[in-house]
Amino acid sequence: MTAWTELAKDTGADLRLDRDTSNCSIARTLEIVGEKWTILILREVWYGSSRFGDFERVLGCPRNLLAARLRMLVAEGILATESYQEPGSRSRPKYVITPKGMDLVPAVMGLLQWGDRHAADPEGPAVLTRHRECGAPVGVQIRCGEGHAVQAEDVESLPGPAFRLKPVG
Repeated sequence: MTAWTELAKDTGADLRLDRDTSNCSIARTLEIVGEKWTILILREVWYGSSRFGDFERVLGCPRNLLAARLRMLVAEGILATESYQEPGSRSRPKYVITPKGMDLVPAVMGLLQWGDRHAADPEGPAVLTRHRECGAPVGVQIRCGEGHAVQAEDVESLPGPAFRLKPVG
């Protein structure tokens, strides 16, 4: 019997299907970073890009969309701006990843890892990720709070402190 079934006995509801999903952390995260250009901007920041022109050049994103996504990433605290100035030019912003943005690296790496396994070019991945110190490949893993490697099928989802049922009626 699952935890969902145990709790359902007390309420008479199917907690998996009758739950209110309006406060879902995944949905809230996707509201911020769930759009293609946003993830690709984060990829490029991770690869070392920091200037609007660099993003525009490598991504081919329309300028208005690129500007809007960068503003949103700054407003959300995922990126920050710092000024830089090339000789003879005016001061301009460059974009740097914040600690909050660094927390997204495992998610972006997870997408890369999945893509390398299931959607790569027939010749292989376009980019390899290695540990700078030893050169070993880097991969994303799920670990429990005790440090054990956990397989996806061994993860249990339980109602959390903000769990709510859908309003009846």
